[in-house]
Amino acid sequence: MDSTMRCARFAQQNGELELAVVPVPKITQTNQVKIKVYSCGVCHSDVLGKYGFPGISWPRIPGHEAVGRVLEVGSAVTRFKVGDKIGVGWFGGHCATCNPCLDNEWVCCQKGQVCGIHYDGGYAEQMIAPEDACALVPEELDFKHSGPLMCAGITVYNSIRQQDIKVGSLVCIQGIGGLGHLAIQFARKMGYEVVAFSGGADKRDLALKLGANHYIDGSQPDAIEQLTKLSPKLIVTTSPSAKAAESLLPALATCGKFLLLAAITDPMNINPLQLLLKKQSIVGFPSGDSRDSEDTLKFAAINNVQAMVEVFPLEKAAEALGKMLENRIRFRGVLSIVPEDQL
Repeated sequence: MDSTMRCARFAQQNGELELAVVPVPKITQTNQVKIKVYSCGVCHSDVLGKYGFPGISWPRIPGHEAVGRVLEVGSAVTRFKVGDKIGVGWFGGHCATCNPCLDNEWVCCQKGQVCGIHYDGGYAEQMIAPEDACALVPEELDFKHSGPLMCAGITVYNSIRQQDIKVGSLVCIQGIGGLGHLAIQFARKMGYEVVAFSGGADKRDLALKLGANHYIDGSQPDAIEQLTKLSPKLIVTTSPSAKAAESLLPALATCGKFLLLAAITDPMNINPLQLLLKKQSIVGFPSGDSRDSEDTLKFAAINNVQAMVEVFPLEKAAEALGKMLENRIRFRGVLSIVPEDQL
């Protein structure tokens, strides 16, 4: 068996993503799983491996949309066996003792780990992950389309399903990018009437093809008026623009929810009186844990929800990440760790 493997990693903070040959990782704890990685999605937040994140050390192999098969399991592992098809997402494990964990909110664990940040991720031929971070992947889902569901997919599916919005209600999806193109599919398959809201008339056909019932061109002066008339019970924001998000708030229906999924870093202007008088709420949602990943994958397999992907070989990992950061991939980048015809 080979003692070394190929990977793409950040050798040091602020360094560039580089190809390397490193020793094959070994299981060192009884709860760990060794995975032969077949594919790994490329996410905007993979760049945190370059610039830093609490608890990170270097060198670090990024990648938290990894999918592959089990090569080996630790002595305490009970859920997985050699050969199982599994994936690892942003949720990389929990402590089971802090208050969020005791409240069953594993993804908010105060000591939680992130795959590709606190331990090496999926930009490699093999990786090690704790058992609780791993999710079974349905065999009918191919590898290259499964990876993006481990982050972008779970983020939209898990957040929408937990808002207690009645089936048949109108849901607005703002943005048709890596998150938005999946959110439209999931929301429609979950039984909602869907309106896609994005800039430009050229996106209408794609939005309708993905399952939207309506499309509103946000660049038009009467766009918010059009949305207000539809009276959405849920508005899902997937674009990291505070200005774009706050512009939609006036259109939210009575008792509606405003769901923030994009990593917006700028302050937002909010009218508290509107929230009070219309019984509205603003909700943030940080994807989910490995149990939610399994639910997402099962739902996607049953209902034919599929990410639109652009595939790159591992050798072009830096190019793939660069294009993702520049929004030049429609809609999710995926690294093929094995030859693409095996995905």
